[in-house]
Amino acid sequence: MNTKLTFLGTGTSQGIPIIGCTCERCRSTDPRDKRLRASVYVEYGGLKILIDAGPDFRCQMLRAGLSHLDAILLTHNHKDHTGGLDDVRSLNYIDRRCVEIYCERKVLDTLRREYGYAFAEEKYPGAPEWHVHLIDQQPFVIYPEREPRELVWVHDTGYRYRLPDGSLTLTGEILDEAERVEDPLATGREKGLRGDGIEIIPIRGWHDTMPVLGYRFGKIAYITDMSRLPESELAKLQGLEHVTLNTVGYKPHHSHFSLDEALELADRIGAKHTWLTHLSHTFPVHEVFCRDLRELCAVRGIRSDVQPAYDGLCISAVS
Repeated sequence: MNTKLTFLGTGTSQGIPIIGCTCERCRSTDPRDKRLRASVYVEYGGLKILIDAGPDFRCQMLRAGLSHLDAILLTHNHKDHTGGLDDVRSLNYIDRRCVEIYCERKVLDTLRREYGYAFAEEKYPGAPEWHVHLIDQQPFVIYPEREPRELVWVHDTGYRYRLPDGSLTLTGEILDEAERVEDPLATGREKGLRGDGIEIIPIRGWHDTMPVLGYRFGKIAYITDMSRLPESELAKLQGLEHVTLNTVGYKPHHSHFSLDEALELADRIGAKHTWLTHLSHTFPVHEVFCRDLRELCAVRGIRSDVQPAYDGLCISAVS
């Protein structure tokens, strides 16, 4: 099965350039140094999946020419990863379906506080329509349009569901437990496709004291906003073609990997390619950073080819 991942954003919570900053990175004319907030788009097993929908969600969708998503997977509840979820309203209108969101319970609790209007029984007309699935670090399955739940727009009233008898009803709050795979993750499994569903493997990590999730799709794994990855999770990251790791700078950081920590982890994972994301303007411009990383990896004998990702970069692998 082929997996394709496109980086929609590779910057920190402020993005690059930073408002008001005049450093060399923020003034760079190289498009690879223009970084929106961290997010990726994954095409896997026929499904179109977004990881995180931050404040640049609208811009990223337009820039990539995307008009449909089968699922949005959230890594954690910080605003630079959830701040664009209101803009799924356009997808509701185009697809006539709720947007399927997969997240942990604590992330849902934050969404309820910050987007209370999206969970009301009688919603303000035009509020986003979400179908939330609760997940944790155990593998789960995404199904393509398993329950269509057709949305019907009623002028000045908002969305309603069409029932089998043709009548309309309030959408209300929809919440499901994501369906689990039948058995735990087996190291070395070659296929993630089961019936008409796609298996997703979450990766548990820590963002300072906050639990966060990364995700594996076949031979590609995406990890962002971590400062610690438990030893027990490394088994989920074996046999990768590509892995993405976050780093915000050279100095130790309480909630993100430093560059040294990211390089050490890249070597332990041993993927053929490692892509760095969630990059800050403390790193050199892209061209210089690529050269520096090649030299560092050669000196340290790091097995993986480590390079900075950039907005618009596409990578792929066959499982």
